[in-house]
Amino acid sequence: MLMRAAVLTGFGRPLEIREVEIDDPGPGEMRVRIRASGVCGSDLKALDGKSALVRRPPYILGHESAGVVESVGAGVTRLTPGDPVLIAMNGPCGACAACGAGRFHLCSGTARTTAIAGGAPRIRLDGVETPRFIGIGAFAEYAVVNAAMCVRLAPEDPFPAMSLLACGVVTGVGAVLNVAGVRPGASVLVVGCGGVGLNVVQGAVLAGAATIVAADVSEAKLALAERFGATDTLVAADLPRQVREVVRGGTEYAFDCTGVPGVLEAAFAATRPGGTTVMVGSPPHGEHVRLDAALLFSSRRLMGTQGGDAAPHRDLPMLAALVRRGRLDPAGLISECLPLERIGDAVAHVRAGRVARTVIIP
Repeated sequence: MLMRAAVLTGFGRPLEIREVEIDDPGPGEMRVRIRASGVCGSDLKALDGKSALVRRPPYILGHESAGVVESVGAGVTRLTPGDPVLIAMNGPCGACAACGAGRFHLCSGTARTTAIAGGAPRIRLDGVETPRFIGIGAFAEYAVVNAAMCVRLAPEDPFPAMSLLACGVVTGVGAVLNVAGVRPGASVLVVGCGGVGLNVVQGAVLAGAATIVAADVSEAKLALAERFGATDTLVAADLPRQVREVVRGGTEYAFDCTGVPGVLEAAFAATRPGGTTVMVGSPPHGEHVRLDAALLFSSRRLMGTQGGDAAPHRDLPMLAALVRRGRLDPAGLISECLPLERIGDAVAHVRAGRVARTVIIP
């Protein structure tokens, strides 16, 4: 079957809209008609050759997506053609040691390892097998994915807003609830108020944090952070000093959503003794973090997370329910919806910091 896709043909080059061939789903797989796909910072890092998940072009990017099941492979019975679905970033096998311990985000089973490697060969460009980012490749009209990665939506759920649950929302909210375990009444610092950072703010509100300090270099993003629940905002410069002027002694929790090592160091230094810092943004491959060991010695914790440490079939339905009840607002994150043909404009807008989230509608 032929379809259109935005293809990464070289690092640093504009994505090209090309006609590619996509296979029928194999056993345990589904072919999904993509209805919406968010443009995430991780896609831009892959485009620039700064992602450990993309070895060399050509590649189909896009991973924050929702759509409709078009066809299913042998053995798939949980979902049927016509079902609206979210495509999660992982599909836990349920049988490995990590899954047995409830750490589904660290699954080492077939579904996840195949996805991380770019997926089984399912797409060809000019007859050459072309891998897909995180085994999805959602900047396209269709995606063939492992059925374990798909979570059913309600018929009335809007695809653009719900697509953001698959990455930005589950990563941000999951960092707060699953990783840090923010307690009610706590003080929280969120550094970097793009799509993921704004969801950390929303997660902190859900957790009942009393003080939520948002820091960014963009006044427009800080205004959005206030809209989503930040109690204080800072134009980031000397972060530890600025934070202590708002919260005496520093915050109990800090979340770095930039993936920049120097920013993570500053966020860590802005916490009080016993505080917890979580690296949420994905860092460039091979970068190192330098910390004042005395700060670490004062019972501070530094943690990492991978997609909010989410279990897709536990967390994504929960987030979708919160959206329907008005307790999460992914639609408020969407600055624009653009057709696949304007993927170049979408990338430019994200780079310029003009948007919280752009959604591609193939």
